[in-house]
Amino acid sequence: MTEFDLPPKITGPSAWYGPDVAAEGRWRVELTPAQVAEVEAAARALVERDVPIQHITRDMFPLPETATVIAEAVAECLHGRGFVSLRGLPAYADDVRMAATMYYGIGTHMGSARSQNGKGHLLGHVCDLGLSTTDGNVRIYQTTERQNYHTDSCDIVGLMCLRNAKSGGLSGLVSSMTIYNEMFDARPDLLAELLKPMATDRRGEITADGRAYFEIPVFNYHEGYLSALYAPHYIRSAPRLDGVPPLTPAQTEALDMLDALADDPHLNIEFALEPGDLSFVHNHTVMHDRTAYEEWGDPARRRHLLRLWLAIPGARPLPEVYKQRYGSIAIGDRGGVIVPGSILNAPLEPV
Repeated sequence: MTEFDLPPKITGPSAWYGPDVAAEGRWRVELTPAQVAEVEAAARALVERDVPIQHITRDMFPLPETATVIAEAVAECLHGRGFVSLRGLPAYADDVRMAATMYYGIGTHMGSARSQNGKGHLLGHVCDLGLSTTDGNVRIYQTTERQNYHTDSCDIVGLMCLRNAKSGGLSGLVSSMTIYNEMFDARPDLLAELLKPMATDRRGEITADGRAYFEIPVFNYHEGYLSALYAPHYIRSAPRLDGVPPLTPAQTEALDMLDALADDPHLNIEFALEPGDLSFVHNHTVMHDRTAYEEWGDPARRRHLLRLWLAIPGARPLPEVYKQRYGSIAIGDRGGVIVPGSILNAPLEPV
């Protein structure tokens, strides 16, 4: 411990540096032709039966050949570097029903899907809706703007790329554990600020507690696990809300340092998700980003990714304060955005 009574530095595979991970390359896993065929066959059977996406269960999506690969991907996310990419699936960009069925079916072998917004969407569409974050109720994934390094409100977030942008739109990952260690050594005083509650704007998605924001520290140490929860834009926009004071100079400096470390190419890794690629990221130890991008101009060719938020059996315990955002901290049944009156659904078009 230091004079600021900080949790200890993090050791092990979750505290990595981008250039090292890029050089070893083991985070990309190529599915075999037999595994691809198995996933396609399981999906096609459900499409032919017209099974709604949100009704798909693990038992309905048998993957005897591929299940081990998926289980290894989950283990790598929870206990290893915190992310993995599965490659080799066809994108089915012009058949979103087939793509979504494949993707959601794989997700059932990892955990349970959670609502990603106030509309109850279990299947998310990450694409430009012609919106801007100048609107206080718009979330960044609905725009072409850079997202900045952040976490989502679930154990594991997954993406499936259907189409790329004309330019830009690269994915970025950085270990929040490495950021913690760097700040521990260089500025423990600022790191201490990130272990105190900070208000985060809900962007109009008001949950049952009736509050327009939640107050959770960026870093949380609980039962021997350090976890991060971070939405930089929404922390900085929270003072627009009644009851939220302006950030203090110390808080601002701490957030600026965190962002600068996340943006450091000595810490992060950037890469392009190609059509058909799947990416899975452990939110508690890895922050993710997306660079700004330029569209083609033809709506039929726009950048389009599918997204899953997953609660994972066997995931780490989380502190009580996470209930403000996750609703529950019960392992395997937590996370997501639940607002009163929302009905869980899985739209096949961006809405």
